Formats: sequence, structure tokens, C-alpha cells
Amino acid sequence: MDKNKKIGLVSLIMMIFSSIFGFANMPVAFLQMGYASIIWYIFAAIFFFLPVAMMLAEYGATFKEEEGGIYSWLTHTLGEKWAFIGTFIWLSSWIIWLLSISSKVYIPFSAMLFGKDLTQTWAFGPFNATQVIGLLGILWMLLVTFCASRGVNVISKVSSIGGTFVSAMVVVFLVATGIAFVASHGQMQEALTVHSLVKAPNPAFQSPVATMSFVVYAIFAYAGLESLGGIIDSIDQPEKTFPKGLLISSLLIAAAYSLMILLWGVSTNWQRDLSGDSVNLGNITYVMMQHLGVYLGQTLGLKASTSALIGNIFIRFVGLGMFLAYVGSFFILIYSPIKSFILGSKHLWPEKMTKLNKYGIPEFAMWMQALLVCILIFLISFGGGQAKTFYTILTDMSNVSTSFPYLFLVGAFPIFKKKAFDQPFEVYKKHGWTQVITLISFLIILFGIIFTCVQPFLDGDYVTGFWTIIGPIFFGGLAWLIYRQAEKKTK
Repeated sequence: MDKNKKIGLVSLIMMIFSSIFGFANMPVAFLQMGYASIIWYIFAAIFFFLPVAMMLAEYGATFKEEEGGIYSWLTHTLGEKWAFIGTFIWLSSWIIWLLSISSKVYIPFSAMLFGKDLTQTWAFGPFNATQVIGLLGILWMLLVTFCASRGVNVISKVSSIGGTFVSAMVVVFLVATGIAFVASHGQMQEALTVHSLVKAPNPAFQSPVATMSFVVYAIFAYAGLESLGGIIDSIDQPEKTFPKGLLISSLLIAAAYSLMILLWGVSTNWQRDLSGDSVNLGNITYVMMQHLGVYLGQTLGLKASTSALIGNIFIRFVGLGMFLAYVGSFFILIYSPIKSFILGSKHLWPEKMTKLNKYGIPEFAMWMQALLVCILIFLISFGGGQAKTFYTILTDMSNVSTSFPYLFLVGAFPIFKKKAFDQPFEVYKKHGWTQVITLISFLIILFGIIFTCVQPFLDGDYVTGFWTIIGPIFFGGLAWLIYRQAEKKTK
């Protein structure tokens, strides 16, 4: 790449949009809160995405020569100990992603092969379907760890193919929904009223605490901001271009999420189509795409068998795309985050953990990661819950562990400003405004996490509550023990 060629406004907007926007976030939002999720997506864009991205941009620009990403940012700001703990919790969000996708990968596989999610029927011998998926998830984790530790990363190229399929699915969704909307003379399957925009149809999201806990889902939809910090020095006139690009991107992403959540109501009725036990956070995208295909055929006056065929094609197509995207991402993320973190904090780890094999991969550390993920999959899948509970646990764990590291990054920001580093890029110039904005963003993330953790306990669902809360506590505690051990060795 030509070093003199700088990223312009339009290119920056496209980069931000493509790295943050996720098609699967909208079916999840519709299942959890229906149209009422829209207001939280807009809220998160204004009070989380926009201010926090500006903070991370300042970190990234100031420490652009440093390796180690957020670990080096926090080391300079909070000191090595809290940097290690905070970054370890950030790493745990990727470990929990691996845990979640190990089990979820079989849903698009089933959708692709059979035209429906049959994973809930995969009981075998003494094991129920959830336990079988757990065991298959363990086998998947071991297989990918074995392949990736031997440098077999060619398969990661399928990620871009899967991404192309998922992008094509967005186009199919928009075109099919538009045709169905016109053919049905503007009729919405889910009635659009003022009441539906503020109150969720889902019985699980009726209380104020449950509603507030949805903030974490909205924050998760804007996750990945930390990657933006490293591109500041490549932007043309960053002081002007980055804030402008971020503002436009946040408006575009919030508008796209809001519009597409509304459009799901054209083909899907929450009570009729989503309230059953067979629908869960793992298969929701495939279920809703199939409904859209069937509904499209019905509005065009096609035979029931033809409508069912269109639904079948839709679910197989999105199943193939998501399966390829999951597989490709998995092969990258199984070693990339752990490698960058361990090598960035090499002196704090036992020598075995940092040793690279002939393929340049920390093989022992990867097998330790695999062992941890396999134990967690086993404990959750054999914990007695049904599929719906299983996928709720995986989703809540992912959301909380992804949101938690932002508490460190946002909480450290006033200290970062106080240390008066030489800043090539600066948005927050007034001390008072910096304090106010930091506090608001910090409290939104904090209370979102607290409400997500508390809600299952209020509902009497102690298993979901335990697993939701255990991630940051377990990984934070483990990080503290590793750091303490390293401290003892250096004394």
C-alpha cells in the first residue's frame, strides 16, 4: 500500500460501517424486544458508540508506535497490573466467543444441509440434544485447535466468502421485504404502534430491569471499536475527518439497525412466529429468514409448496453464508487474540505459554485455551437447561464479557488525559466535558452489565444468572493470580 495514500472521509465511513454493522444483531434484537429495541440501538449509538470511539481514537493515535493494542494503552494509563487484568478480560470475550460459536456452528450447518434447524432433535443414547451439541462443540474446538496449531489457516480464506454470502443476504432481505410489503399493500405482520415502539412483546423483557439489561445487547451490536484506534495515522486530516466520519457512521449504523428491525415486522409476527420453545438466540436468524421466504411467496399468490420452497432456499443460503463466516473467523480468532496478548505481555507468563512452534503459533497456550473452552462447554451443556436456556446463557456471557473491557478503557480515560501525553489527535479538549461524557458512558456500560447479570436472578433462573456473571469474575481472578505469580518470580 502506498504510504502517502491517506484514508478519506468516504473510505473511513465504509471501513467503520463494515467492521461494526452485523446482520445477525437485528433478528436477535427483534426476538428479545421487537420494535422496542430500536430506541436502545439509537441510545447506544449516541451515548456509547460515538463518545467511546473518540476516546479509543485518542488512545490509538497517542500510542500508535506501541505494540500490544489495548494492553499498551492501559499500561501507560493504569499501570501494568490493571492493564494485564483488563486485557485478560478482553481476551476472555474472545474465548467466550469461541465457546459460543463452537456450539452455534452446527445450526447453520443443519440449516444448510436440511433446510431447517434440526439440532434440537439430535438426541443420542443417554444424551439429550443440548448435551449432544455440547459434545460436538468440544470436538469442533479440539479439531480446529489441532489444525490451526499446525499452521493450517488456509481455511480462514472462507471467511471472506462467507462474508460475501452474508452481505448478499442483506440485499436479498431488503429486496424480498420490499416486494412483500408492496404486494401486501403495506401490511405489517407485526403491528407498528406507539405502544410497540416502547414495550417489548417478549414476556422476559417486561420489567424495568430486564428492559435496561438490553443496553448490553445494543452495546454488543457496536462492539469492535478498539480496532479503530490503530488507523488514525492513516487518515487524511484526522482531526477533522475522523470525528466527521464517526458521526456520519454512527448515524448510518443506527439508522440501518432501526430500519431493518422495522422491516422484520413486515414478514414476522412475534406472538405467532417467535414465541414457541423451538425459537432461540442461536437459530433466530435462520427461522426469520425462512419466514420471510414463505411470506414472500404467499404475498405473491404462489402455491403453498412454492412458498415453502422459497423459504427453504432462503434458510439454506443464509445457513451456508453464516457457516462459512463462522468457520473462517474461528480459524483466525482461535490463535490471533491469544498470540498478540501473550507476546505483548511475555514477561508475565511461564515460558511454556509463550513458546512458539515452527509455524509461529503458541501451541501450548492454544491447547490451554482449548481445554478451558471445552470444560466450560461441558459444564453449560450438561447443566440441565434446554436449548433456549443454553443459547441465552451463551449470548449473555458473550455480551457481558464483550462489554466489560470498555469499563477499563472508559474508566481510564480521565487518567490518560490528566497525564498529558503528547497527543497528535485530540477531540476531548475541555476537562469538564471530558469528565461528564466519560462518567455518562461509564455508567451506561456499568448499569447495562449489572442489569444483565441481576435479571436472571430476579426471574429465579439461577443457572443463567451464574454463567452470565461468572465470566469477568473468573477471568479477572485468573489474571490476578497469574500476575501475582509473575510478581513473586521477579522478586
